[in-house]
Amino acid sequence: MTPHLTRLSVNLNKVALLRNSRTLGIPSVVRAGVVVLDAGARGLTVHPRPDERHIRPHDVFELAELVRSRRNIEYNIEGNPFENLLDYARKVHPHQCTLVPDDPAQFTSDHGWDLLRNGARDAQRLKPIIAEMKSLRIRVSLFMDATPQHMALAAEVGADCVELYTEPYAKAYGTPDQARVLAQYAAAADAARDAGLLVNAGHDLNRENLASFLAVVNPVAEVSIGHALVADALELGLSATVHEYLAAIAYGAQNKAAAT
Repeated sequence: MTPHLTRLSVNLNKVALLRNSRTLGIPSVVRAGVVVLDAGARGLTVHPRPDERHIRPHDVFELAELVRSRRNIEYNIEGNPFENLLDYARKVHPHQCTLVPDDPAQFTSDHGWDLLRNGARDAQRLKPIIAEMKSLRIRVSLFMDATPQHMALAAEVGADCVELYTEPYAKAYGTPDQARVLAQYAAAADAARDAGLLVNAGHDLNRENLASFLAVVNPVAEVSIGHALVADALELGLSATVHEYLAAIAYGAQNKAAAT
């Protein structure tokens, strides 16, 4: 049996962050998108924040045009659904929107939706937004901690998939806690699939820890990776870095297939 291959979606936020440090328009976010897609990535991700610290509105629209010019490529827009995400969804119609519970001033995403503790309040606010996105034929993913009992709640509010927040795994990688933490992610992924959800993953995955994650937590539909990939590109080059991540994905899938 051919092992499932996870889609690599490259987050271009850090390319935009570097560009925004000057007024020269370089590096080009669209050009970076072209390079990673030509190298084999199967998706692009952006997380536009209200303060425009990295991705700016014109980037969202220009990258949408780039994706529309390619076959079998997906566009994922992340963000807080109670800020500016819905406006982009209505105008761009990406393949997927990932709903993230971050504060506009937050340094980076650092937790998922807690639908157990805040379920009634968040569900009431999320349901109409999710329903509208789905009416636009946009797949809706909720950014979630790896808590198995939360997965059915994500399905109940109408999500199509979850993106497992993987920073805790990245911190545990290479430590005695790695196996225990991975088991929790595997259990959360199983619970999500039992609830009829697709499983994505992202945040602090890198070319060292990615294969080990996918060998245990699989099948994963998509990994969204930006910070580590752009950092690696400073050493290896952008195209070569994408090849390295694709190799890690393939290696993780092969190890999963060998173990089953």
